[in-house]
Amino acid sequence: QKLRPASVTKIMSILLIMEAIDSGRLSYTDKIPCTETAAAMGGSQIWLDVREELTVDEMLKAICVVSANDCVVAMAEHIAGSEEAFVQMMNDKAKKLGMNDTTFKNCHGIDEDGHVTSAYDIALMSRELLTKHPNITKYTTIWMDSLRGGKSQLVNTNKLLKQYPGVDGLKSGFTSQAMSCITITAKKKDLRLIAVVMGEPSSKVRNGEIKQMLDYGFSQYQQGLLYAAGTKMKTIPIENGKPQKVDVLTDKDLVYVFEKGSEPKETAKEISLRKTHAPFKKGEIIGKVQIKMSDGYTMETALKAAHDVAALDYTDLFMKALKDVFA
Repeated sequence: QKLRPASVTKIMSILLIMEAIDSGRLSYTDKIPCTETAAAMGGSQIWLDVREELTVDEMLKAICVVSANDCVVAMAEHIAGSEEAFVQMMNDKAKKLGMNDTTFKNCHGIDEDGHVTSAYDIALMSRELLTKHPNITKYTTIWMDSLRGGKSQLVNTNKLLKQYPGVDGLKSGFTSQAMSCITITAKKKDLRLIAVVMGEPSSKVRNGEIKQMLDYGFSQYQQGLLYAAGTKMKTIPIENGKPQKVDVLTDKDLVYVFEKGSEPKETAKEISLRKTHAPFKKGEIIGKVQIKMSDGYTMETALKAAHDVAALDYTDLFMKALKDVFA
């Protein structure tokens, strides 16, 4: 169902900020100016002044902890040149993630006609943020902190951090039209869950439903490890390589979630290689493996070389040709 997401919108804004940092286009220490537009934002804010600058680290802290609208607009304008251009980036990313119920009209979540998403889509962007940028929990787990040398106090809007064991994010929101919304993630042992609630009459009701959802998930499901990162999948011959073969290893853990008592089995394994000729370095990505499970779940990871493989030089090639002749 398409609903207004309030400040849960900021999950997509945070995702794009983290992508800019990880790509090198932005640094945690970069200083971000405050524009007139950002300073004029209403709702949750830290009352930015057009004469001040905060670092990206401070901006993220304010966005994640107190849902600062002024800070997220300042970041949007810095990254894309304008909020409008940043919102276009948000919508483009939503399409890539398969968020088919989503249309963003702003980067902060203040009510606006046509600014809608669904609980499922929020889960998709939350998962993308957590899997690709897991260090975001450094900010989403902050309970209390301060900015401006202690002059501005921050207290997290996500009270479930103190109410449910294992919760380490993500984002709450409220407007008069969206009502009380939240996307929550919690981890116990190896299993991480994401739960989303939208349109509730109060934070008390919203948080109560989240707790029930997490209780259900942790009691009914568990995570299995099929292959750990670094597991040998195959030994492949290398054209004109020294040595002439190399093991290919999984780049990350291949894990799956299943209902307790009904653990699926591996049914198919497909390995595709994009490079089989020398040279390449240890750890270089040379292909991928895709695994199909009996419950229909599919997972994949990149495959990397277990060691360096040098290319044969002219002497090596001559000796190889000589051996072929005598053979």
